[in-house]
Amino acid sequence: MEITPIAKIENGFVSKFGIPRQSGLCTALSRVVFEPEFRDPSAIRGIEGFSHLWLIWQFSEAVRSGFSPTVRPPRLGGNRRVGVFASRSPFRPNSLGLTCVKLVAVESSPRDGKFLVVSGADLMNGTPIFDIKPYLPYADSLPDALSGFAEGPEDYALEVIIPPEQLEAVAPDDRAAITELLRCDPRPSYQHDPERIYYFEYKNYRIGFRVDGKLLETVSITKIR
Repeated sequence: MEITPIAKIENGFVSKFGIPRQSGLCTALSRVVFEPEFRDPSAIRGIEGFSHLWLIWQFSEAVRSGFSPTVRPPRLGGNRRVGVFASRSPFRPNSLGLTCVKLVAVESSPRDGKFLVVSGADLMNGTPIFDIKPYLPYADSLPDALSGFAEGPEDYALEVIIPPEQLEAVAPDDRAAITELLRCDPRPSYQHDPERIYYFEYKNYRIGFRVDGKLLETVSITKIR
């Protein structure tokens, strides 16, 4: 069976490093832009009635040949193996991802036709999307479900300090998103060197930071484009 991308995502996550580990952890906005053959407005008729959507997409930057039955989840320090189907690792037999996003608006432009504005995506810019389905609270929300070895976001949330002179370099509309990304601890889970400076890019910013315990402080925020 062959599947064809119906859309792609456009956002400020220009590299894998720094993307939220799960959906919903950062309210940064993304656009879901349909491929030309799927831009018929009838295909999304009624979608405004749903607050959240499921995106089915491809880990396009993690496609591998062959099959490994086990993976090393970062949340287990990268040194313990679990079954690939007991994880959310990007290294999967079919490289498929599943993400729940909040539908913010349906908009249109002469270039792209109608597109979706969503928040909470954990997809890299340009990621192909294979399908979109409404999120149904009565069927999809299971508050008593167990999370296995996966920690909740409160277990690794950091206190973020951004010096005022660095914050001035950031557009007001981007400040909340950058703070949220930093609070979620972008580092690989097995790296805890308090002296190391890490860097990641979001939109046209290059952000450098270090972490000591639960305190994250930025060392630089510079515009790169």
